[in-house]
Amino acid sequence: MRFSALSAAFLAGLMLSGCTSGSGPEGLLAGLPSKEVTGSVTPAPVPSAAVGEPAAQTQGQPAEALAWADGTPQPQAFAPAVTTVGMPIPSDRPMAMLSPPNPAATTQGRLRVYGQQFRDAKPINFGKVQPRHYAVHGVDVSRWQGDIDWPKLRTQGANFAYIKATDGGDHLDPMFKTNWRKAKEAGIRRGAYHFFYWCRRASEQADWFIRNVPRDPDALPPVIDVEWNGESSCKRRPSRADVLEKMQVFMDKLERHYGQRPVIYTAPDFYKDNLVGAFENYPFWLRAVAQHPSTVYPGRKWVFWQYSGSGLSQGVNGRIDLNVFNGSEDGWHNWVARRTS
Repeated sequence: MRFSALSAAFLAGLMLSGCTSGSGPEGLLAGLPSKEVTGSVTPAPVPSAAVGEPAAQTQGQPAEALAWADGTPQPQAFAPAVTTVGMPIPSDRPMAMLSPPNPAATTQGRLRVYGQQFRDAKPINFGKVQPRHYAVHGVDVSRWQGDIDWPKLRTQGANFAYIKATDGGDHLDPMFKTNWRKAKEAGIRRGAYHFFYWCRRASEQADWFIRNVPRDPDALPPVIDVEWNGESSCKRRPSRADVLEKMQVFMDKLERHYGQRPVIYTAPDFYKDNLVGAFENYPFWLRAVAQHPSTVYPGRKWVFWQYSGSGLSQGVNGRIDLNVFNGSEDGWHNWVARRTS
């Protein structure tokens, strides 16, 4: 078939364009690289963050700042943009308000206090003064609570946590380091406790605790847990004089190291045998799961009350110990400030 001059010119144009472009459909099918590049999205590592329930915003108050806000990289979407004349500029950044408040937020430099939403598998009627009448609730935990969702637990009302660290002179709770780190990341005031073993020297036990529990200026005072444990391999029950001497050695060593006077945790039977009238200048944490501490420990001043060993909460599987602070919300902030400053 014969081609006209116009047809020949048109065919030559098509052949020439096909030789100068490799980004069209034919080029892609041939496996040639596209010349188009995208510079608007730059892969970057995403910092991990604890995720909890949204915190309720108080009407009229400014948004709360993150407790660990210390130069966190800002998303590129909010970076200043290069503009040209006539380019429309949005007057607001609506997406910035869609992020829920973090449970580790602070109000005027204080960690927010969440109202308790705990339940109890074995609820008790404590009479006129119930645990719910107290403003600040908390928990104590050990390996038996397993993998804890700390941000969730905090929004349920765990404003403080005492974490099992050590017992005796050679045992470290296998979950201590994880719980210690994650509780702080969630914005929970936390401290460590030691279960005292009556068949080991007090100084050795203090050394073991100091070896394993960091000296953190934000931590609550350390706790010595003194009680009779029928399940322990140590069946020894020292005299009252020996008990008080051992406790004093242990507490003196911790106070020198951490700069805080330790809290004494105890139960009714041990208290009756050894601690009535003793250690008047020490803060006490009292176990009383059937009656108010004023009935179980008459005349004893206390800072913490453990009111349940059968608590239930979102963020933890199984049961958890529940506690309250003996004071108002302002009293709590003041007590913490005096001991962590």
